[in-house]
Amino acid sequence: MKNSQRKKVLVTGGAGFLGSHLCKRLVAEGNDVLCVDNLFTGTKDNILELMGNPHFEFMRHDVTFPLYVEVDEIYNLACPASPVHYQYDPIQTTKTSVHGAINMLGLARRVRARIFQASTSEVYGDPQVHPQREDYWGHVNPAGIRSCYDEGKRCAETLFFDYHRQLGLDIKVGRIFNTYGPNMHPADGRVVSNFIVQALSNKPITIYGDGSQTRSFCYVDDLIEAFVRLMGTPEGFTGPVNMGNPGEFTIRELAEKVVELTGSSSELIFEDLPSDDPMQRCPDISLAKKEMDWEPKVMLEEGLKKTIPYFDELLTSGKYVMPE
Repeated sequence: MKNSQRKKVLVTGGAGFLGSHLCKRLVAEGNDVLCVDNLFTGTKDNILELMGNPHFEFMRHDVTFPLYVEVDEIYNLACPASPVHYQYDPIQTTKTSVHGAINMLGLARRVRARIFQASTSEVYGDPQVHPQREDYWGHVNPAGIRSCYDEGKRCAETLFFDYHRQLGLDIKVGRIFNTYGPNMHPADGRVVSNFIVQALSNKPITIYGDGSQTRSFCYVDDLIEAFVRLMGTPEGFTGPVNMGNPGEFTIRELAEKVVELTGSSSELIFEDLPSDDPMQRCPDISLAKKEMDWEPKVMLEEGLKKTIPYFDELLTSGKYVMPE
């Protein structure tokens, strides 16, 4: 591709789980990619294969501070996204969502870039509507232990839409539902990584509550396709748009499937449900189908078979040691 045709794309949180997959996709498509990450939850291991590529650049930077670069598009993914990590420093989590949004929106305005916001299904809280549509306003506890993330992301959406309405900024907002795949942090506390690591170690698999709560699980390749398609929609379409797999499974079903696929001897144990943990989470993706011609292709069993070897390699190589 000629230099004049290459887009300069900024990915914040680019060394994280989703960001690393997005960077690889964008480089493969012939873009010049600037990956920005403070490495709080991301790791250079996720982007090692890109480090020698002349069309990829890594910058260690915290988005709560302004950034001055020249780019054509911005994907704003920077923020810890699992309860273990975002509750470690809840004040910083809120600042990352809000100050980070302000700084990236300011950058987008200055260089006239199109900007994508990685929002979340957590904006729906513990939903009273099922499945969740984009016009549902949510049921969120503003003073709970998860609110640093839930309300931070809700405020970021507010900022994006106000920059669009008031200043004419070209925005895209995607609401991400549960996603899994290689490059997940093994200690992020998310249910897929927890179950796989416990099963591969033949440790008891911890289910919070009775396991009847449901989630929908989207394989990472499907989600990245949704990112790219949303970014490519006409300027008039801003979202928010749900991005996830509408196939719904109970947590117990997921645990049993992981045990089966790993051949584990792990038993299931049950503990109390954490505060504000939603009982149901499932996207209505009608809007994504209509506006982006997108829906997930990878079914849960296939996705787990692609994910389990990644965690197995981490454990067998000693790159990750499961706590006792």
